Amino acid sequence: MVVVVGIDVHKDTHCVVAVDQAGRQVGSHLTVRATDAGHRQLLRWAAREHGAAVEFAVEDCRHVSTRLERALLSAGARVVRVPPKLMAGARQSARTRGKSDPIDALAIARAALREPNLPVAEHTHASREVKLLVDHREDLVRMRTAMQNRLRWHLHELEPGLEPAARALGTIAQLDQLTDRLTAMPDTVVRRLALELIVDIRSLTERARALEREIAALVKDQAPQLLELPGCGVLTAAKLLGETANPARFRSEACFAMHAGVAPIPASSGRTHRHRLARGGNRQLNAALHRIAVTQIRLDGLGRAYYQRRRARGDTTMEALRALKRRLARVVFNLLNQTPSTVAAHLPQAA
Repeated sequence: MVVVVGIDVHKDTHCVVAVDQAGRQVGSHLTVRATDAGHRQLLRWAAREHGAAVEFAVEDCRHVSTRLERALLSAGARVVRVPPKLMAGARQSARTRGKSDPIDALAIARAALREPNLPVAEHTHASREVKLLVDHREDLVRMRTAMQNRLRWHLHELEPGLEPAARALGTIAQLDQLTDRLTAMPDTVVRRLALELIVDIRSLTERARALEREIAALVKDQAPQLLELPGCGVLTAAKLLGETANPARFRSEACFAMHAGVAPIPASSGRTHRHRLARGGNRQLNAALHRIAVTQIRLDGLGRAYYQRRRARGDTTMEALRALKRRLARVVFNLLNQTPSTVAAHLPQAA
């Protein structure tokens, strides 16, 4: 009999609870330090108390649980990732009221029993490098945007109408022009702060561009087939690659669509038959598919033709868009599982 060990992860400690196949807690809970020594203690406890037939269910908090997953996988254990949203239902159905680490660990284990098709954790995939680089670039872009907004207010104070057009502050040429104009102005605190912001914006722009070039090289090496999909640029392809990790961890394209939050949820009642938007899933994957869908609707191609057919059948704008995103999830999943040489044969059936 397989015992499921639910793990509530934190930065300092991990709380562990084991349940049998009926969802009943087996033994008492265990709390270990979130260190290599604590992970070894967890493995020894699982082997001593429950033998070899153990499956670990870890709350999907990727930055917090990465080291724990790596230790469990190195020991040959099977690890599944439980989305935090599944824990709420498990807690509500429990007889124990309230919230604590043992209650959360128990909810994680029971959620893993209730949902047999959860993504399986694996050793660090090459796509993790892409994800780290994409996340870091997005952080730099957010910092740059905040500085650009602050700079615009300074420019407006110095000379109304001096601020450039939208998105112009992302170009080095525009920053050079602003520097020349500010240098010719009288020396004030606002002028000095504006010049310092320009220096910082220039640095962040150059770093973001260097990261984009590095990301593009990794995408072309790992999944060049994604770039053949209309509407999928380098950064969108990198987002798909980094958030999906290894597509083989999904049992089918339907599981991938559910994970991406693009599988429509039935919302029918009586004579009314309809589906509604799924608000769960990986929102980063969902946003990437949304960008591809919106771009394909503008382009003259298969995506636009499919969207127009759905509209002609009576779908609303959002219903047709959701249907296109669901279709694109199938296309992206198939592309991620293909080698570049087989891409051309599959793209015509895309969307």
